[in-house]
Amino acid sequence: MFEINLIKNSLYKIKEKNNFIRRFLDYSELKKKLLKINNQFKNLDIWNDISYGQKLSKEKFYIENILFTLNMINQEIVDIDELIKLAIDSNDNDILQESVQTLYILKNKLDELEFQKIFIKKNDNKNCFIDIKAGSGGIESQDWAQMIMRMYLKWAENKKFKIYIIEKSPGEKVGIKSATIKIIGNYAFGWLRTESGIHRLVRKSPFNTYGRRHTSFSSTFIYPEINNYNSNIIIKADDLRIDVYRSSGAGGQHVNRTESAVRITHIPTGIVTQCQNNRSQHKNKNQAMKQLEKKLYELDFKKKNIEKQKIENSKLDISWGYQIRSYILDNSRIKDIRTGVETNNVQSVLDGNIDIFIKASLKIGL
Repeated sequence: MFEINLIKNSLYKIKEKNNFIRRFLDYSELKKKLLKINNQFKNLDIWNDISYGQKLSKEKFYIENILFTLNMINQEIVDIDELIKLAIDSNDNDILQESVQTLYILKNKLDELEFQKIFIKKNDNKNCFIDIKAGSGGIESQDWAQMIMRMYLKWAENKKFKIYIIEKSPGEKVGIKSATIKIIGNYAFGWLRTESGIHRLVRKSPFNTYGRRHTSFSSTFIYPEINNYNSNIIIKADDLRIDVYRSSGAGGQHVNRTESAVRITHIPTGIVTQCQNNRSQHKNKNQAMKQLEKKLYELDFKKKNIEKQKIENSKLDISWGYQIRSYILDNSRIKDIRTGVETNNVQSVLDGNIDIFIKASLKIGL
C-alpha cells in the first residue's frame, strides 16, 4: 500500500491552496457580480450603448470562466477525497495509485490557476534579487541580517528555486553587513514582491554577558531581474513617417534637382531625424535611420535610469517605520504588521516557512 499519511498530506495541501485561491479571487463576490450582470442583460435597452454592452459581455465571459474553473476544481477535490476514503476502507492499492495520479493533476491545475490569476502584476513572472542590509547596532543587527538571509535561502530551497549569492559583505565579528541574492524560478518576483521592508527582532542578546533584551533591525528589498539593455533597437516600419524633399544649397551647377533629402519622424516618440548630405536618397535615408536609432537608444537609456532611480528612492530607511514583521523570540511570536497574521512557530519561520505571510499579503493586494 502507498503511504497513507503522505497521500492525506498531499490532499490537505491541495485543499489549502484551493481555499486560498478562492479567497483571493473572492468567489462569493464573483457570483454576486455575475448575478448582477445577468439581471442587467434582462433589460434589452442595454444594447442601446453597444460599447457598454460589449464590455459587459466580456466581463460576464471572464467571470463565468473563473467560476467554472473554480467549481470544477472544487468538485474534483470532493471526488478525490471520497475516492481516497474508499481506497483506505477497502484496502485497495489500485484505487490509491489512481488517487495519486489525480492529486498530481489537481496540483498542476491549481498551480496554473494561481499563476494566471494571482501573479498578474508587472514583472511577477520574472526572476528577482533580494538586497539584505543590517541596520545600525553592530554585531546584533549583523547577526540578524544573516538570519534573515538564511530564512530566504531556505524558502527558495523549499520552492526548488535556483539561488546565487551575488554579493555578501561579512560582519565585523559575526553575521553580515549586507548581501544580494538572485532567485531564479517561476514567478520568483511575484512570490517575493511584498517582502520588501524592515524586519524587527526582539530577543535576549547572545552577545551580552547579562543576556539583556535587545532590538535589532534588518531590511530586505526585492526587485525583478530586468534584462540588460539591447542596443539593437527594433524600429517598426508602421511607426515611421518618411518624407523626401529637395536639399537646400547655394544653387548653380551643383544644385540638387532631385528629392534626395530625407526626413524621418518616429510617430510614437515624436523624434525627428533628417539627412541631406548625400546626393543619394538611399544613403541619406540610411544615415537618418542611424541617427534615429541613436536617439531612441538615448531616450531608452534615460528612461531606464529614471526607473532605476525610482527603485533606489523606494528603498526604505532601516528604522522603526516601514516594518513588515516583528520577531519576538522571547515570547515565541512572529507578527506581520501589515496583515495581522501571527504564528508561534518561530523556528519554522526562520527555517524558511514564510508562505503564511506571503499569501496573506498577496491576498490583500499589497
